[in-house]
Amino acid sequence: MSRICDLTGKATMVGNRVSHSNSKTKRKFYPNLQMKRFYLPDEDRWITLKVSTSAIKTINKIGITEAITRFINKGSI
Repeated sequence: MSRICDLTGKATMVGNRVSHSNSKTKRKFYPNLQMKRFYLPDEDRWITLKVSTSAIKTINKIGITEAITRFINKGSI
């Protein structure tokens, strides 16, 4: 399974691990993804999404249906 948010499209980033001696080696920054079930009242069913915690906060603020339509219009999905 890939580490990509289903709504926002956030994915793994690559950067450097910098030691005390300033030597640099590659490392990965993983997004904070959670498996979460959401209820769609207009379709009367549950869906399971792998979403980032920032997407969960957005869904809690504006609602799941509005969040899905915003992310579709933005082009993230």
